[in-house]
Amino acid sequence: MFKEFITFLGTKDLDKTSDFYQNILGLTVYKDQGVCLIFNINPQSKIGFCTHMPIAHNEKSPILTFVSEEVDEIYNKLIRKGAEIKEKPTLNQKFHIYHFFLKDPNGYTLEIQKFLD
Repeated sequence: MFKEFITFLGTKDLDKTSDFYQNILGLTVYKDQGVCLIFNINPQSKIGFCTHMPIAHNEKSPILTFVSEEVDEIYNKLIRKGAEIKEKPTLNQKFHIYHFFLKDPNGYTLEIQKFLD
């Protein structure tokens, strides 16, 4: 029924957002709509940032979770690229995941995780 999924969030600075998502996370631009940039996560999942939308978050909500089997490799890559990450990847027994968190330039919380079951 649905072929793709895009989440749109607000940003005040498309240039900083673009730099972070392309050069730190390694995503590619799917569409540049002028006031919105949409990035490929994979062929079916995308994330977009728009200047006409407000930045809406509190301390940990929303959480943008990127699922990967390569949590440690991504952590090390992000550290090498200068990302500020407060804690190393950890095992979360409650949710049976291995993960870490960081913030994007807009203040959104990103989680890199893998499911352990």
